[in-house]
Amino acid sequence: MDRAKQREIASKGGKAAHQKGTAHEWTSEEARDAGRKGGIASHQRRREQMGSSASEEETRGSEMSMSSSDSMSSMSSASEAE
Repeated sequence: MDRAKQREIASKGGKAAHQKGTAHEWTSEEARDAGRKGGIASHQRRREQMGSSASEEETRGSEMSMSSSDSMSSMSSASEAE
C-alpha cells in the first residue's frame, strides 16, 4: 500500500475516534515523557552506530601513538649514548 493511501485511512480512523470520544489525547506530561524517551533512544542508537567506528579509530590511534612513543624513546636513548 502506498503511503498516501495509508495516511488517508489513518486520518479517517483518527477523525472517527475523536468524534466517538475514544481518541487518546496527550497530556503535557505524557508528551514530555514520550519526547524524552524518543531522544534517549535516538542518541543511544547514534552512539552505538558511531561507537563501533570510533572504538576502531581509538584502537588505531593508540597503536600509532605507542609506536611513535617507542621510536621517540629509542631516539632519545641513542642520543644519550653519544
